[in-house]
Amino acid sequence: MTTITQRYLPDGLPGPAISPSALDAEFWAGTKNHRLMVQTCTDCGLAQWPPEEICSACHSFERTWVEALGTGTIYAWTRIWHPVHPALLEHGPYIVVVVELSDYPIRIVGNLLGDAEQPVTTGMPVRASFEDQPGGQYALVQWVIE
Repeated sequence: MTTITQRYLPDGLPGPAISPSALDAEFWAGTKNHRLMVQTCTDCGLAQWPPEEICSACHSFERTWVEALGTGTIYAWTRIWHPVHPALLEHGPYIVVVVELSDYPIRIVGNLLGDAEQPVTTGMPVRASFEDQPGGQYALVQWVIE
């Protein structure tokens, strides 16, 4: 996994509401340390995203967080030409990908870094890259083609 030294996203975008008691608090704590964390069930081992109170397979309340490798393949993607937020008016186009992780059967959404008009196909291998956000409370998980 790598760290983005130049910010990809412009200032002015809303960030996540991070609370120490939130279901995804461990995920955001991991991104702050450039680690991709995945919630798993301690009883049956199922990984799930987004995180939940109980395991969707065995209904156990026993969950933990493990570090993923941060590699995967593009499951789906789209090139965004029209901004969805005023801060993105001068930032398009950009590519959003759904990544299926290589070590856990879950899919995570993020931006694909690089040329916004680069060729993209499903199945392309990618790796996680972390973009530190102002204030240092978290980093965004972005993706780069391997």
